[in-house]
Amino acid sequence: MLLAAEIGKAPAAPCCSESGNERKDVEEKNDINIAALFGNEQVSEDTDNGDLTSYVSAFIEKEVGNDLKSLKKLDKLIEQMTENKMQLEEQVLTISSEIPKRIQSALKNAEESKQFLNQFLEQETHLFSSINSHLLTAQPWMEDLGAMINQIEEIERHLAYLKWISQIEELSDNIQQYLMTNNVPEAASTLVSMAELDIKLQESSCAHLLAFTRATVKFWHKILKDKLTSDFEEVLAQLHWPFITPPQSQTVGLSRPAGAPEIYSNLETLFCQLLKLQTSDELLTEPKQLPEKYCLPASPSVILPIQIMLTPLQKRFRYHFRGNRQTNVISKPEWYLAQVLMWIGNHTQFLDEKIQPILDKVGPSVNARLEFTRGLMMLVLEKLAADIPCLLYDDNLFCHLVDEVLLFERELHSLYGYPSTFANCMHILSEDTCFQRWLTVERKFALQKMDSMLSSEAAWISQYKDITDVDEMKVPDCAETFMTLLLVITDRYKNLPTASRKLQFLELQKDLVDDFRIRLTQVMKEETRASLGFRYCAILNAVNYISTVLADWADNVFFLQLQQAALEVFAENNTLSKLQLGQLASMESSVFDDMINLLERLKHDMLTRQVDHVFREVKDAAKLYKKERWLSLPSQSEQAVMSLSSSACPLLLTVRDRLLQLEEQLCFSLFTVFWQVLVEKLDMYIYQEVSKSGWRSGALMAKARVTRTALCFRSFLPIISTREGQLSSSLI
Repeated sequence: MLLAAEIGKAPAAPCCSESGNERKDVEEKNDINIAALFGNEQVSEDTDNGDLTSYVSAFIEKEVGNDLKSLKKLDKLIEQMTENKMQLEEQVLTISSEIPKRIQSALKNAEESKQFLNQFLEQETHLFSSINSHLLTAQPWMEDLGAMINQIEEIERHLAYLKWISQIEELSDNIQQYLMTNNVPEAASTLVSMAELDIKLQESSCAHLLAFTRATVKFWHKILKDKLTSDFEEVLAQLHWPFITPPQSQTVGLSRPAGAPEIYSNLETLFCQLLKLQTSDELLTEPKQLPEKYCLPASPSVILPIQIMLTPLQKRFRYHFRGNRQTNVISKPEWYLAQVLMWIGNHTQFLDEKIQPILDKVGPSVNARLEFTRGLMMLVLEKLAADIPCLLYDDNLFCHLVDEVLLFERELHSLYGYPSTFANCMHILSEDTCFQRWLTVERKFALQKMDSMLSSEAAWISQYKDITDVDEMKVPDCAETFMTLLLVITDRYKNLPTASRKLQFLELQKDLVDDFRIRLTQVMKEETRASLGFRYCAILNAVNYISTVLADWADNVFFLQLQQAALEVFAENNTLSKLQLGQLASMESSVFDDMINLLERLKHDMLTRQVDHVFREVKDAAKLYKKERWLSLPSQSEQAVMSLSSSACPLLLTVRDRLLQLEEQLCFSLFTVFWQVLVEKLDMYIYQEVSKSGWRSGALMAKARVTRTALCFRSFLPIISTREGQLSSSLI
């Protein structure tokens, strides 16, 4: 039987001598055998650590232990270990025999690969020399071929050039033939094709071809345009175009003259043929543009037939309103503005009934009346641009011009539906120099108006004082006139084309509100000694009215749009904190908040001063009542009917008189705030101040007297007020 220590020892070497390799193989086999018995990973780790003996002892201890009967298992364990050992030896022998074969195979493959690589290198060298030789041989051919290709490309370009010329000449010949046969519609259609070719050639670098094409288009365009224009003007003359008189007095044009069907047929034909020349006309004609400083919006040219229809009106306009004519008076802009409006009105019906159906048949969505108005508007804009620098520093003339232009714009948009997106007079007034002058003049005249309204005898009198339903706010004339002034300014600038210009006017309005508030404050300080007087109350009503109106305006769509525009400007310039920007964006604040807060503070101060004034009067009137000896008065049980102490009458009469006075002079909302604050102070005064003197004469009796007086005071208030229900429900 083997002991644990003997099992862990290596087997003794045989008597015959062995080589070092054989001895090494035996040791490896023994390790393999042990690994098979105790587990490959554990044994290998333990072998590396030099603890194989301890693990073998642990294994024997686990399998046999202290029980001697367990020694019977040793034979079975030895057999099992022997079988494992034999299996492992067979595996080792198998692997040992296969590895050399694999190594030999790999070496053989490497040798073969080396031979193939050498062959490829030899072939590559041969091919490289062959290719170089071929390139040297083919170089002259390549040079000759490149020259031939360049010649071919040059010829192709020449052919393409000639094809373009041929195509243009062919179209030109066709136009000539059509004109010889008087086939103007086909000639116009062919000119459209030629103009389209001109457009396609715009990106070409062939300057002479472009010049030839443009000259050809220009040549035939002039011939066709002159011919069609002449015929078109003859037809218009038969209709007595232009219509100088109003539609009601027109005997022709809209009526049916002799041969009307033929005239209108010719009108439609010529109109359509002129429309075909629109493409070539836009290529050849540079549209009239005002200087860039006016920032006019981009817009297409007026269609050619309408241009021809506008020609006699343009001549009339330039004749009357340019040069030294008596009608060209710089101080009378209303003359040419009214003339343009009259022309639009005179021709609107004809354009809608006769011209618009023709445009609808042709297809493009063009509005005849709008095209006609656009053409006349350019005359007005040119006239304004020429006149404004001449009267820029004459306040009266400049202000008159602005007034007339604003009236003209209002009628143009409201009566004739002219869109604000097209060029209009507001773009001329928005030019920087003109606009700054406009702001200056607007501020100057507004301040003058404020001076006159405050110095007027009726400045503090309400216009509707005799009309109860209308005069709820009891607004003095100066406040109403001032808010009307602000409203007029809003109407004047609300159609400006850019938000930045509108914001500048909004700042002007805010400055005017602040200036008016300061003026009201100055007048109020003069009236401080008479805080219950008529003028003081009128100032308070004015402050309340302005604050209320500004709060209403803050919810107006126009000012909400300005608030959004201001938000964008402030965000770009970083002029406001994130909190303020958030309040503007969430509509928690408005563009008038600063002004409203200042007005509300002034209103609160004035109301407080009035309450304090009345309260002092009441306290003075209550001195006798406070000093009255209540113990000498009969008790409640001795009185058959409750009566008011005679010393309390001055107190209540003072309250009555002041409430009636202020109810007549203050608006309802202000009066409500006033008497509620006053009553609260009087309550505190009666229960605190009056009761102190009463308690000195006897606690129980004083308490009864104070309670009786307070009840009398509270029951007397509804009687002295005309609004009995409201006061009684609030006080009692």
